[in-house]
Amino acid sequence: MAMTVHVDIVSAEEEIFSGLASMVFAPGVMGELGIMPRHTPLLTRLKPGEVRLINTEGEEESFYVSGGVLEIQPHTITILSDTAHRAKDLDEAAALEAKHQAEQKLQDQSSEFDYAQAQTELAEAMAQLQAIQKMRKKLGR
Repeated sequence: MAMTVHVDIVSAEEEIFSGLASMVFAPGVMGELGIMPRHTPLLTRLKPGEVRLINTEGEEESFYVSGGVLEIQPHTITILSDTAHRAKDLDEAAALEAKHQAEQKLQDQSSEFDYAQAQTELAEAMAQLQAIQKMRKKLGR
């Protein structure tokens, strides 16, 4: 039997995933992280993007996180995010609309304009769309 690590992916609303995995990939702020069982302890921030894991059956599962924190212990990986969804549950139309609205905010700057917030909204929408596109490629659509 392959070595595994327990993974918890939790959003502010609910627990998205709790189970065993043989490998986890996460979008760290300094670059993509590949994590295997018995990894050295680490605490880092995540940027919006796709978290992938290889489950005990060898199948890849994908999740979207809006950023957050990743904690690695030798036998446990915890991902805490304000927003997290299974990639298959993402709404492409809503993500496209959010992208369009963020781009509009960046173009139509007013006195009450919050550039950092608009950039964050755009990054989250783009990350959701990328997760949807990757899932489509895997499914051959």
